[in-house]
Amino acid sequence: MPTLEHNALVEMFREHPELAPRLLAMLLHVEVPPHASVAVVESSLDQLIPVEYRADLVLELRDERDALVLAMVIEVQRDVDPDKKYSWPAYVAVVRARKRAGTIVLVVAPDAGVAAWAAESIDLGLGRGHVAPLVLGPAVVPEITDPAEAEQETELAVLSAVAHGNGPSGLTVVQAALAGLGRLDQAHAMVYFQVIWNGLREPMRQALEALVMERQTEGEATFPPSLQRLMDRCKLEGVREGKLEGVREGKLEGMREGKLEGMREGKLEGMREGELKAKRDTLLRLLARAGIVLTEDESARIQACTDVATLDRWIEKVLGAKTATEVLS
Repeated sequence: MPTLEHNALVEMFREHPELAPRLLAMLLHVEVPPHASVAVVESSLDQLIPVEYRADLVLELRDERDALVLAMVIEVQRDVDPDKKYSWPAYVAVVRARKRAGTIVLVVAPDAGVAAWAAESIDLGLGRGHVAPLVLGPAVVPEITDPAEAEQETELAVLSAVAHGNGPSGLTVVQAALAGLGRLDQAHAMVYFQVIWNGLREPMRQALEALVMERQTEGEATFPPSLQRLMDRCKLEGVREGKLEGVREGKLEGMREGKLEGMREGKLEGMREGELKAKRDTLLRLLARAGIVLTEDESARIQACTDVATLDRWIEKVLGAKTATEVLS
């Protein structure tokens, strides 16, 4: 089953399809055909690829005359999967035959070992033909350490943090990426924060927590206020092994000092209906991004909820959950 991290990276390219050809040219130095638009054509994928094959995303690049100039199959790969060496050529062949256009596979692989494996040329038989996937991995994704650059290139900064968060410059890279999340809405910021956090090993997590505590003790804001509250909330509920099981609540008690006013039920009793609606919408978006399908009763329960603390609790429980029952329990 696809993980939250996998789905979040796919959603990044779904919501920003122009990101794929731009990174192809900028990082892989591929001469991308001149084009006027980039569109997701996922809706037609069922008719393009046999039922046993499902790509993560398919994009179409079209010129100013609406002629198709390139089809791109986007695959997010977090682990080595030998089956992909057979399915990727199938994607290319079927999409190319149906679309009558050049087709490539672009693999997003945050792990260096997986990226190296994915970049291997795939021999189709007797050396008479091959498919060479293009790969966005740590070797080509830059280390973004400047918060200002991260704000301008937030999606690339997230990829940078996932790829380099445990490296020698990991703490600086992660700080820049998290600062860049401050320009996003809560739903996107929460998902990207979880993706970055889950990719960090324990020493780097501890270093980041220590830095946040130090900055707060000195009265210096480490990240934008909205993201700071998000980090406090995530850590208080716990972000261990991709689940929110309670991380050092006592350790973080002194860090809050009024910054979690949005989490306290008593202070939210007068919240306007518009704010309640925003929380419901955030919850529904996070559930959709996690691949959790709601029944009619579960959807109605969310829409009928008027308790702020309950909505906040459900939002926090989405990260790491696999079913709606886990979230709404």
